[in-house]
Amino acid sequence: MIRIKNVCKAFDGFQALDGLNLNVNKGSIYGLVGINGSGKTTVIKHITGVYKQDAGEILVDGEEIFDNIGVKQKMAYIADDLYFFGMYSLKGSADYYKKLYPSWNDERYHSMVQQFGLNEKMKLSKFSKGMQKQAAFILAMSTMPEILILDEPIDGLDPLIRRMVIKYIVEDVAEREMTVLVSSHNLKEMEDLCDSIGIINKGKMLIEKDLDDLKSDVHKIQAVFPEGTEAPVDGLNILFREKRGSVEMFIIRGERETVENRLKEGNPIVFDLLPLTLEEVFVYETGGENNELKEILF
Repeated sequence: MIRIKNVCKAFDGFQALDGLNLNVNKGSIYGLVGINGSGKTTVIKHITGVYKQDAGEILVDGEEIFDNIGVKQKMAYIADDLYFFGMYSLKGSADYYKKLYPSWNDERYHSMVQQFGLNEKMKLSKFSKGMQKQAAFILAMSTMPEILILDEPIDGLDPLIRRMVIKYIVEDVAEREMTVLVSSHNLKEMEDLCDSIGIINKGKMLIEKDLDDLKSDVHKIQAVFPEGTEAPVDGLNILFREKRGSVEMFIIRGERETVENRLKEGNPIVFDLLPLTLEEVFVYETGGENNELKEILF
């Protein structure tokens, strides 16, 4: 559905995207994660046709996106930095959206306004930031998009509203095969929501996999080896290693059976293979062995 191949983009000599590749399948929820300044928003602005790449190829539903009105009418985009016409109410914005999107669904719009409890006659400039995000979501979902692009979509929303937003997204993916790309710093919610993950760093795709495969390829291990015995780690791809007293902690990338068998050659007294969160995978895939976040996680 969304294919990015070897895309490069520079701004005033700064290489924002550097040979980036990205693949989002139809009917999936794809999570784009990275540290601040990694290029996430730049990627999104290319996918939505705001920016034109310097090099490479960007295809959405098999077509180039830049200046392609037909493809853009199938897409809804909610930016982190929301913008509304200052004098427009939610109802006025809805009337404007109707003219832009042939697939606009009036019944859904009215149902969502009622469910979210917003005053459609109030100027959007008078809404709180959280209410503006709800308004943007209502407008986007009422276009019945085939592709939904979200940049920090639920930041600042209370738990009940977040649950409603996620419910609408999941239902449209299941019922209409809507394709979703979401960028967020809330890795816990990304872990609960997404099918696949792309980790971007310094304008390049560091790793892109189904979420389950991503987590199954990186292992967190606690072990205690007999006194005087060094852990047999030769040949293993160690992302992080730390010893506290007699207990050693490892984060290792590789096939689970290979990693487990190699470490057990040291006849550990204690050996625990622990589940990894997306947050932990992210920290260590982006060089977290030198990051103070490891002190929080472990």
